[in-house]
Amino acid sequence: MEFDRLAEAYADACTLTRIGTSRLGEPLRCLTVGDGPRAAIVFAMPHPNEPVGGLTTIQLARRLCEDTALRQRTGYTWHIVPCIDPDGMRLNEGWLHGPFTRTHYARNFYRPAPDEQVDWTFPYAYKQAYFDRVMPETVALMRLIDTVRPAFLCSLHNGELGGVYYYVSTELPDLYPVLQEIPTHLGLPLDTGEPEAPYIERLATAVYHTFSPTTAYDYAERHGLELPSGGSGDTSTGYSRRYGTLSLVSEVPYWTDPRVGDTSPSDTSYATALRRQAKAITHLSDLLTETMEAVAPDLVSSSPYLRATRAFAPLIGRGATESAHRAGLPENDRPATVAEEFSLDDFVHCFRLRYAGMLVRALDGEIGIGNSTPAIRERRAVLGEVYDAWCDEAERASAAEPIPIRKLVATQYGAVLATATAGPQ
Repeated sequence: MEFDRLAEAYADACTLTRIGTSRLGEPLRCLTVGDGPRAAIVFAMPHPNEPVGGLTTIQLARRLCEDTALRQRTGYTWHIVPCIDPDGMRLNEGWLHGPFTRTHYARNFYRPAPDEQVDWTFPYAYKQAYFDRVMPETVALMRLIDTVRPAFLCSLHNGELGGVYYYVSTELPDLYPVLQEIPTHLGLPLDTGEPEAPYIERLATAVYHTFSPTTAYDYAERHGLELPSGGSGDTSTGYSRRYGTLSLVSEVPYWTDPRVGDTSPSDTSYATALRRQAKAITHLSDLLTETMEAVAPDLVSSSPYLRATRAFAPLIGRGATESAHRAGLPENDRPATVAEEFSLDDFVHCFRLRYAGMLVRALDGEIGIGNSTPAIRERRAVLGEVYDAWCDEAERASAAEPIPIRKLVATQYGAVLATATAGPQ
């Protein structure tokens, strides 16, 4: 592994230590580089279907080891974790060597249930929501945060089809043009479509304020929606806030489309696009739920794919209810931009391919271990036919041009250094 080589070649500049152990016994390791007066933590693969950040940590670690002047200019001791969820990462290995199409990616996709996501399982309590099922990987990250008390923390994420965007925990207006210029200089679009949730505050184009489960709870309470009950916890950003940490979340896509940056008005109203999305996602949620209910008496495993489906089927249904609610708000009776309409529609393709694909993998797993009951075979056949059609539809809906990985790594690397040096000194 590259971190082993760096630790050996630059023993005077860095040390490689073990900070914990994954649930399946994989060591979690951290490379500490430099000796600056402030601490920085950068970690990759907070979601295991997002491996670009692992390559970014290698680039960052290598440059810091090689360049003494760079280490001194940043003024940090850097703590770099190349993969915080190795167990989940192994369940995505099927798509890592290509072909890099949406269909191949989706058929080999895995994303943990929310209560098994490392960066969403920090302890949390707010009003009626409570979460304390902290995973070993999260405990390792908590210990690292508590030990070094970082002035800067960055989690490296990947989107799927879209543009580049960021979250920052502190308002730093002078930083926003820099973050926007990095991908623009590399020929990558900024994402000007829908934010990930309606309660997220936009600070500038493609730059948002970090959000928390408290933000989501307050929004649901304010609008009379179903309240989050604590199916997941807080994030590293929320946990590190006690140390006054500046946090960056960097989101880079695998594929792009010209529409993601098109802010001209479309021929569709924003409310209509929201209703269309809500209807399609409700259908997906119902299909997943009905399939799981039909096969539940016959299941003999508790695979990660099944656990994820049990969690996501109702969760995305609640998201569809939220979109339908938003469609009825007066402020949304306006033309949608091309980017907004595209991102709302592509959200449907993304969720169909992700979550129906995981259920297909779950049923294939049951059949693979010899549990091929009539109900499982029948539901696998029905779901598989629908899923094949959804894959074809998603491929036709966009050219989905894959982005060269070096540009994604360069974007994240640049954003890390720019943000790390932009905060209070």
